[in-house]
Amino acid sequence: GIKMKLNKLVSSSRRKQRKRHFQAPSHVRRIIMSSPLSKEMRTKYNVRSLPIRKDDEVMVVRGSHKGKQVGKVVQCYRKKFVVYIERIQKEKANGTSYYVGIHPSKVVIVKPKLDKNRKSILEIRAKSRQRGAADKGSKYDESQMET
Repeated sequence: GIKMKLNKLVSSSRRKQRKRHFQAPSHVRRIIMSSPLSKEMRTKYNVRSLPIRKDDEVMVVRGSHKGKQVGKVVQCYRKKFVVYIERIQKEKANGTSYYVGIHPSKVVIVKPKLDKNRKSILEIRAKSRQRGAADKGSKYDESQMET
């Protein structure tokens, strides 16, 4: 049958979704620019993905730069929705090198840069993940809707 719209405040129009994506403010782009964690990190932190940040160590999993080696994120270019990674560069005709922008969904985070904010994010997400595993099968009631 027809899937019911869950959130009245969000448009289901492709055109409006694209507009909102490409006109998104920086704090929203941070969330859009999330990367999955590697298998080991996923089991370690019990978290599937994180918004990428500057000193994360990542590996490219798609495209022509796939699976070379682990590199550090040099810059998160939110305006262009890409990240620049340490050794992923190309030469221009005059010999200068430039970073190749790669979309964060096409990399996996091998080692996240941890400070207290990042640690707390991981803890909160792991906690909600455990709670989700505990309640699996039971429908939500109002008492669990604190967020």
